[in-house]
Amino acid sequence: MARIAIIVGHARRDTFCETLAGAYKRGAEAGGHTADLFVLSRMSFDPILHEGFSKEQKLEPDLQAAQDAIGRADHLVLVFPLWMGTLPAILKGFIERVFQPGFAMDRAESDTGYTPRLKGKSARIIMTMGMPALVYRWWYGGHALKMLKRNILHFVGIAPVRTSVFGMVATVSDAMRKHWIDKVEAMGRAAR
Repeated sequence: MARIAIIVGHARRDTFCETLAGAYKRGAEAGGHTADLFVLSRMSFDPILHEGFSKEQKLEPDLQAAQDAIGRADHLVLVFPLWMGTLPAILKGFIERVFQPGFAMDRAESDTGYTPRLKGKSARIIMTMGMPALVYRWWYGGHALKMLKRNILHFVGIAPVRTSVFGMVATVSDAMRKHWIDKVEAMGRAAR
């Protein structure tokens, strides 16, 4: 059975992203997996990495709990909306604070880069948006997904990274929302 860390990267509370994360957690637990849920809008932390990677910035208790859960996890789930073409700032800040050298990566011996430390973990990205998912993927090239997958998750060793994109979330029918919730719950049962 898998250990899973679920992160809801939305700045507001009680959103469809939170509903999807809850469905994933229910499915995971029904499948015999262990799932820790972190809703960033309900956590207390400074999302700004003030000194970059040049100086250690002590993690607040909420961030330390999330980092510990990610460290134990076999699988990471990130649920967030597309905002202004990319991740919400709170999620980007969370990633910058939690995925620090010494946890997510080590400085390479040659000091020319970093060595990933999170190998052996997989991830699922669940992104919601106001536009049709097909338009985002094909016309806009899914650039936020590519950035998160390649430049962050793969960079620290997390692979494979699977993606699910749900578009037109504000205007779809209740039946479609229920279909998506059921689909995400099934992903949780399978820990995928």
